[in-house]
Amino acid sequence: MSTVGVHLTVNGEAREVEVEPRLLLVHLLRDNLGLTGTHVGCDTTNCGACTCHVDGEAVKSCTVLAVQADGSEVTTIEGLGTERDLHPLQEAFWKHHGLQCGYCTPGMIMAAADLLARNPHPSEEEVRHGLEGNLCRCTGYHNIVKAVLSAAEHPERASEQQPEPSAAGEAAGREFAAEGLGA
Repeated sequence: MSTVGVHLTVNGEAREVEVEPRLLLVHLLRDNLGLTGTHVGCDTTNCGACTCHVDGEAVKSCTVLAVQADGSEVTTIEGLGTERDLHPLQEAFWKHHGLQCGYCTPGMIMAAADLLARNPHPSEEEVRHGLEGNLCRCTGYHNIVKAVLSAAEHPERASEQQPEPSAAGEAAGREFAAEGLGA
């Protein structure tokens, strides 16, 4: 099959890739660029696990062709923060236990970041409405909503309060990442 050149900026880095015209953005991010934080859940836009930002707007990347993102700026969960400097939403999800299995978490955080960019001080009802397109099968949403409201109240970065990971924890994280677990 023929390929098409796609030029885009992903997490601040200019990228140029050759893709089949039918390739979905989620697969470009995961398979071609190795950004496995964007998850494939349903392939029908129902779950939101694949949510990322394209030109500053939350999109479900399982229904966007990679060629449609040509010339765009794409931000994934990996582009929001780092292990040592979490984004306020990542910090709030950690602090308020806004996750259990973690599968929906990247998409949930990306949808919440979009919501807070449009409405920096949402009510609980507005948070629940803003996250309607993202499903979590574990938590019942209470702590997710609590985390988003906390991030809205405290947008400053508080990552310096995080404990340093132990050597064993870092080794386990590298091992999981190498095996593709959790991605």
